[in-house]
Amino acid sequence: MSDLVHARPERFFADRFDLSPATIERLLGDALRGRVDDADIYVEYRVTEELVLEEGRVKKASRHVTQGAGVRAQAGVRTGYAHTAELSIRNLEEAARQARAIAVEAATSAVVPVGGGAPHDLYPLAEPPVAADLGRKLALLASVDAAARAWDPRVRQVVATLLAEQAVVLIVTAAGWSVGDIRPLTRLSVSVIAEAEGRREVGTWGGGGRVELGYFFEGERWRRYATEAARQATLKLGAREAPAGTMTVVLGPGWPGILLHEAVGHGLEGDFNRKGVSAFTGRLGQRVASELVTVVDDGTLPHRRGSLNVDDEGTPTGRTVLIERGVLAGYMQDRLNARLMGMRPTGNGRRESYAHPPLPRMTNTFMLAGEDAPEDIIRSVPYGLYAVAFGGGQVDITSGRFVFSASEAYLIEGGRVTAPVKGATLIGHGPEALTRVSRVGHDLQLDEGIGTCGKDGQSVPVGVGLPTVRIDGMTVGGTRV
Repeated sequence: MSDLVHARPERFFADRFDLSPATIERLLGDALRGRVDDADIYVEYRVTEELVLEEGRVKKASRHVTQGAGVRAQAGVRTGYAHTAELSIRNLEEAARQARAIAVEAATSAVVPVGGGAPHDLYPLAEPPVAADLGRKLALLASVDAAARAWDPRVRQVVATLLAEQAVVLIVTAAGWSVGDIRPLTRLSVSVIAEAEGRREVGTWGGGGRVELGYFFEGERWRRYATEAARQATLKLGAREAPAGTMTVVLGPGWPGILLHEAVGHGLEGDFNRKGVSAFTGRLGQRVASELVTVVDDGTLPHRRGSLNVDDEGTPTGRTVLIERGVLAGYMQDRLNARLMGMRPTGNGRRESYAHPPLPRMTNTFMLAGEDAPEDIIRSVPYGLYAVAFGGGQVDITSGRFVFSASEAYLIEGGRVTAPVKGATLIGHGPEALTRVSRVGHDLQLDEGIGTCGKDGQSVPVGVGLPTVRIDGMTVGGTRV
């Protein structure tokens, strides 16, 4: 464990697997002989731990190691990708040959150098979460369980989960540039079931990031996770059916930014725009939202779940303004789509693991704060819906249409938040919804650190954020008209 915790990535792979950056660069030479435009090798060693406490007992305790490498060759719009779980010269050579064979067509251009810039140092930890004492982790879960049950006698079941990992990665490009990263990640999740008079409801809460285990003990953060999950579950026991129709919707700060992530964020990723299938294709410089709306993607926020020192192509992450005062300002790019679109990479090339090729993906995506007081925004609404947490949702990238389920929502009546409601869904069109933003609060919050984004079968950790936002004329699906 000591080499995993303290070693530099280049030294780690050289000592453990006899794979130095120079050796890997020689392998890439073979891949380039087929006249490809670009090529790289991504090497990964990952330790993952999961602890689950259910019904007051440890129901799962697992720890496993994965390792491997992926070789990518690019020619024009075509990408060849091959991967191996065995980190040996022979297997990497074969993967390089296969990637080249898949990619080669009529490309004749030279290899594209990776953009300059030094990697960040966003998550230095004295003790990575996978190295923390097991007894302390189990005590944390037991404390969460006890706090959730103590919240209300109607709490029937508590599931507390602690996930921790440490990944060592090394990226070597065909341009002779190499960079490594050591990436910690941890998340504490709480799920509570409450029951009364034959009715059962579920509440969930949690958080984390690229942080040490001690993060959850700061200010008894773990207790807040437990009581928030219990509060949400018991609150729903008394919730009335949500209304349906067109109305004003106020989104609370923080996690409701997931709506922004899904309804707008994916449509601003480079591949969808290069292929012409996004609702934002060809609209750079055009107004796509209210002038109150500025949206950024920022992978440089220290210790955040979606942050990276470098992306999975070796490009340092950055802060990309996507929408500025309502005008479409940019897209999130990996190297491939940036090259094909004549743009610069933005540090958004991400992959789930060595077994997956990188794609342009979000990191931490959020709307900047405005000037309104949140309470003034609520008071400005005669009748509407106040949504403070969301569950599942769907979006069609081409049309921009979305449907989201609110896991915690309330009526707004006479400028006051009143009764909790259940079964509310928000239905709309991403770009159109942004044009209906009429007030933006000064209370920007980022989520607690639980987000995981899926795309093309790959999942990666992300962050979202939002200030309190008023959106006029939204369609709300419910059961009461």
